[in-house]
Amino acid sequence: MPRHPEIAPAVVATPASPFSRLARRAAESGCRVHPLHIGDTWHDAPAGCRMEDLHGAAIDGLHRYAPVEGLPSLLSALAARLTARHGVSTAPEDVLVTAGATGGLGAVLGALTVPGDEVVVPAPYWPLVVGIIRGAHAVPVVVDTLAPVDPVSSVARLEAALTARTAAVYVNTPNNPTGAIWGETTLDAIVALARRRDLWILADECYEDYAYAAPHVSLRARAPERVVSIHSFSKAFGMAGNRCGYVVGPPGLAAELRKISLHTFYSTPTAAQHAALRALDGPGDAFVAARRSEYAAIGAEVASVLGVAAPEAGTFLFVDLAPRLGHRPLWPFLERCADAGLLLAPGTSFGPYPEHVRLCFTAEPPEAVRAAVARLDDLLRSV
Repeated sequence: MPRHPEIAPAVVATPASPFSRLARRAAESGCRVHPLHIGDTWHDAPAGCRMEDLHGAAIDGLHRYAPVEGLPSLLSALAARLTARHGVSTAPEDVLVTAGATGGLGAVLGALTVPGDEVVVPAPYWPLVVGIIRGAHAVPVVVDTLAPVDPVSSVARLEAALTARTAAVYVNTPNNPTGAIWGETTLDAIVALARRRDLWILADECYEDYAYAAPHVSLRARAPERVVSIHSFSKAFGMAGNRCGYVVGPPGLAAELRKISLHTFYSTPTAAQHAALRALDGPGDAFVAARRSEYAAIGAEVASVLGVAAPEAGTFLFVDLAPRLGHRPLWPFLERCADAGLLLAPGTSFGPYPEHVRLCFTAEPPEAVRAAVARLDDLLRSV
């Protein structure tokens, strides 16, 4: 145990965000800043589901604490939605409403791991998951799965990383940052592996609504006894600032997760839950239907300019710049981009990828994204 003035080793090992330095540089550039490093949408939430649409006079308890597990009406709506989507009978008590998917993963890891446990994390990965694992005093075991290999080989890599301390495998599909969709063969092999080795599967499905090349495949439908699914209103309905997500797992698990959420974020913002409930009543699905085709189109257009494959899903491109940079170090180029008002996320935030960048093609309106990507292409041509 660290003593004053020491800090917990898990915190020291967690890197700070690299974005702030580049963001300051871009702000000082005098150029129009394009924040393509942030995973968000330029669209507002659906009409009728925004904060300005909620009124305390019409909603009893709008400014009071919500129940720790979530509003009963929202839990019921989510249980019905999950039953339909996963094909697994889901009761309201199987669901926990959380402070975003981030809070949900924190509760899951706090409940399912003990200090020293290992969680296998296929890379490229969502940047915050490694820090959340360390925050639970568990150990992230990163496995590179970016190189094109067949599903059997991919799962063999994951299996080779297992030890007696492995408690879970984290699976993010559709993937942030690559936009890849993990197919049925791969997911079935992961389920078989988890059953052989008595592992939990943590299924991060925050981009489930934005699959373009093929349908999203739910892991919980394949192994409801060991899969914990994490979902988000942030990505689905343009509600990132509301901080509202949800988690579902085997019967009885949500009650244990509540013990963690109670002692961290306590309960999810009440207004955010009411906005989410309104979105589930129809406007949310209409929003997704309109955005899906728009996102797919701008994603394919940006990919074509940069000479890479169109994303299968999600809102990102993960681009290897090595061929165009001649394997020169990435950071000076990111600084040149910042000087031109262009912010990109470095590949090292997503795993061992020092020559990659992640670009969000929904962070700004399409015309602004086109201008930003044209600027990026010009900078690459000038190298």
